[in-house]
Amino acid sequence: MVETFLPLLLATFSVCLFVLLMQFLWKYVDDMVGKGVELKVLAQLFFYAANSLVPMALPIAILLASLMTFGSLGEQLELLAMKASGISLLRIMKPLIILLVFISVIAFVFQNNVLPKAQAKLWTIVYSLRIKSPELDIPERSFYKDIPGYNIYVNHKTKTGLLLDVKIFDYSGGFDDAMVMVSDSGRMKMSDDKKYLILTLYNGKLFQNIAMNKSRYNQQGQTSFQRQTFSVRNIVISFDSNFSMADESVMRNREVSKNIPALRSFIRTTTMEEDSVTQMIRPTFINQVYSSAFKQEKSYPQTNRAQAGVMPVTDFDLLYDSLPNARKLQILDNAKMKIERFANDFNMRMSQQTNTQKLIKGHKIELHRKFTYSLACLLFFFIGAPLGAIIRKGGLGLPAVLSVFIFVVYYTIETFGWKMAKQDSWPVWEGMWLSSVVLAALGVFLTYKAVNDSVVMNPDAWAESVLRLFGKREIRNYVRKEVIMNFPDYPEDVRLMKNWNEEANLYLKQKQKIPFYISFWKRDFQDKDLNRLLTSMDRWIEDLLNSNQNLIVGKLMDYPVITPFHLTFLNRSAIRWSCSVFLPAGILIYIVFLLKQKRINNDLRMTIKVNEEINKELKNLKLDYSNNP
Repeated sequence: MVETFLPLLLATFSVCLFVLLMQFLWKYVDDMVGKGVELKVLAQLFFYAANSLVPMALPIAILLASLMTFGSLGEQLELLAMKASGISLLRIMKPLIILLVFISVIAFVFQNNVLPKAQAKLWTIVYSLRIKSPELDIPERSFYKDIPGYNIYVNHKTKTGLLLDVKIFDYSGGFDDAMVMVSDSGRMKMSDDKKYLILTLYNGKLFQNIAMNKSRYNQQGQTSFQRQTFSVRNIVISFDSNFSMADESVMRNREVSKNIPALRSFIRTTTMEEDSVTQMIRPTFINQVYSSAFKQEKSYPQTNRAQAGVMPVTDFDLLYDSLPNARKLQILDNAKMKIERFANDFNMRMSQQTNTQKLIKGHKIELHRKFTYSLACLLFFFIGAPLGAIIRKGGLGLPAVLSVFIFVVYYTIETFGWKMAKQDSWPVWEGMWLSSVVLAALGVFLTYKAVNDSVVMNPDAWAESVLRLFGKREIRNYVRKEVIMNFPDYPEDVRLMKNWNEEANLYLKQKQKIPFYISFWKRDFQDKDLNRLLTSMDRWIEDLLNSNQNLIVGKLMDYPVITPFHLTFLNRSAIRWSCSVFLPAGILIYIVFLLKQKRINNDLRMTIKVNEEINKELKNLKLDYSNNP
């Protein structure tokens, strides 16, 4: 099994890593094209990008490899041969389970030790590429704006490098000191150190504003400018085209560049600092906002209030109305300034605390991610291996389609949980472990079905289930027996049918009323009355099948096939109350139960009608109610 699985794993891992690397290249192609970067820098970028994409490529490679391995074994009937010899599916999977546990441990060590360094170097290179000036390539008949402070227009470029009909707009000194140069032709080259751009213009004119001492405008509101004509003019523009790597220490402070001890240390330290600052700021802020309004009254003794000009106010509205308008306006302005000062102080401190909380939350997310990505490798195997044993298809056809579909669903759930955790809608651990819980549930379900040789992936079985859900009915098919050993006891059958009709009418009266949602979950889901009716119904049907009358046997096929709504898992009170609280699932079960109960009631009414018709036919045929034909 290991010899079969490992080559497929290496092949699928290489393909998945290549696809993800191409997706990364497509995403950041704008930062790399046109920069004139050396091949060595691009090779480093791709190397560190490949290392950073390993945690995403490895789970999908394991899923695809396990699907292909067990699908091929099932298609070639090797799984069937091993099961026939007494080897269970879990025993067949055991060597690969041990191997995948080992790979998951290696993936965890890789994420904790290698990935942070690769992430720091990767994003340092990406940042350096973004801030690097583009390679100089001036197009024809359009303005080139990538040189800071200059716009250059070239009408045509010859094969010898001569530029024809050149226009240069120089606003490096500001728009008030803008300069325009127009020339018939020119040449362009870089300095030897690649830090300056040298432009040589031939047969042109220059237009430039003239700066004045006090003001560049005259009394009429016009500014002076100068015009020059030149045959040759050299212009030197600062343009550093060399690639320089940014400082890596900036990226090392990001959460993606830290291992587990560093993440835990940052979370613990920053949380303690945040709590200390909050405990220190809170009393001061409360004192400024709430206590300052009464500070003036409490700061003076009773004997010194008159000297200080402070008197207790019992009716502020009366005092405020007695003041002149100028004093009222002053009081309102002071109150407004005080409120704005408090609001600005509060917003500034709240913004600081929000940024700190975002940093803490980001580090917590990255801490959980190091565990979830490693666990996903093992969980994807428990999805791919049993699914391959069920579908029994090898190769890259159906397994590749299923792998991509399952991984897209997993990635969607993982992104949803990450966003919910980042937006503080859910706790961090709930959002980051949501995808793992879904994978674990799916893996347990598929493994259970594969071990029990279920037809969960059989299209006919699924089509039959869907048809039953939307109303397909099972039809009885009886034929008259050629040899009859025991003839029906017609009187006893008639008596059973009459008693059954009475019990069925009582049952219908009880089920006629629709139960409320709360009372529905309080009931017992074992419908013993219905089971008793169905058991009694089978008794006379089996007896009447021994009849030698084609009309009676044909009438038995009019009986509907009644199947109770089996909800045995709701017999436990804990599960029942959990479903009732979980509204989407509870409401769905409630609606399905009402529809199923309505169908059962209709079937019972149909059975009562068929019973009456059979009794009538027995009377019309005037059969001997003895055991002889």
